Amino acid sequence: MVKDVTGLYREYGDERLPPGQHRTESFPVLSKGNIPRIDRDEWTLSVRGAVENPVTLDWDDFRALGVETQRQDFHCVTGWSKFDCEFTGVPLTTLAEHVGVADEAVHVMFAAADDYTTDLPLDAGLRPETLLAVEFDGDPLPRDHGGPVRVVTPHRYAYKGAKWVTGVEFLTEPERGFWERRGYSVSANPWNEERYSG
Repeated sequence: MVKDVTGLYREYGDERLPPGQHRTESFPVLSKGNIPRIDRDEWTLSVRGAVENPVTLDWDDFRALGVETQRQDFHCVTGWSKFDCEFTGVPLTTLAEHVGVADEAVHVMFAAADDYTTDLPLDAGLRPETLLAVEFDGDPLPRDHGGPVRVVTPHRYAYKGAKWVTGVEFLTEPERGFWERRGYSVSANPWNEERYSG
C-alpha cells in the first residue's frame, strides 16, 4: 500500500509546485563530492544524543523497525522539482519511538558517510513524511541517490535529506549542518522560498 503525501503543499498554499521551481521528469544527481561506496551488509546506523536508548542498528535491525511506501514530491534548492516519487523506508517517527527521544530534544542532526551533515528542528524532522528511504520506485535506492539509505524530506528542500546516512543525533541545542553553516536556510521551506539564511 502506498501512502500519498503529495497533498502536503496545501498547508503552505494553493500551488503544488513551489515558487521558483520547475518540474522535471528526470532525477538529477547532486552531491557535495565523491559518491561513497557502502556495502549494505556492512552499513550501520548510529542513533544517539538526547534519547533513552541509544542504539547502533545493522541493516536487518533497521528494516525490522517497519517500512512504509510513500508517494512524495522532491524539491531541490537549485530549482527543480520531481513529482510522484515513491520512496520506501523507515519513518523517522518510528525510529524516534524506538529510541525514546527525550523531552528536552529540540533538533535532529543527520550525518552521512561522506561527512555531510544537515539539521532540522525537531517538529519538522518528526513529521510523518520524513523517511529514511531504502527504495525508490520499488527498487533498491541507487548509490548515486544515497543508497543504501538516505533521508527524504518532501516538506523541505532536499539538502535536508542526507544521502548515505549513517547517524542520527537528537540535540538539546540547535546545531548547523554542512550547507547551513555555509549560508543555506535552516528552515528550508520551499513554498516560502527559504533557500538561504536571512
